[in-house]
Amino acid sequence: MKSFRLPTATATRKLGIQLGQTLAAGSVLLLEGDLGSGKTTLVQGMGDGLGIQDSIESPTFTLINEYLGGRIPLYHFDLYRLNLSETASLYPEIYWEGVEVELGIVAIEWAERLSYKPQNYLEIRLEYDRDSGRQVTLSSAGDFALESVIFVL
Repeated sequence: MKSFRLPTATATRKLGIQLGQTLAAGSVLLLEGDLGSGKTTLVQGMGDGLGIQDSIESPTFTLINEYLGGRIPLYHFDLYRLNLSETASLYPEIYWEGVEVELGIVAIEWAERLSYKPQNYLEIRLEYDRDSGRQVTLSSAGDFALESVIFVL
């Protein structure tokens, strides 16, 4: 587990850029945090790190946005409006297993609403404090090697 402060939105975006530059296809990121904690900002940075030219917006109403124009695909989920049974009907495993889509990075906002999780993932918990900025905690599950990701903030 790694935990550190991200004092500005720019620092949050920079972390995302580093993730986009270093993560391999098949990486799953489960993003948790309150509204305004920086989940979408982090994913926007990942898009920059992947070389995606499209504008990355939170898919609050479309639920899943697919970005195929980077180093590897980025699949961005937003589960904010869904309950557990509704998230299962999205069949998120086709994205993290690469069954019907090209294997890429899967970033899931409001991941606590998933009815099931993949075996291997990086959990990113963002918390925002008006006085001290964001706090991020990274923890891995399964075979996800958190040690392989180097952060320079």
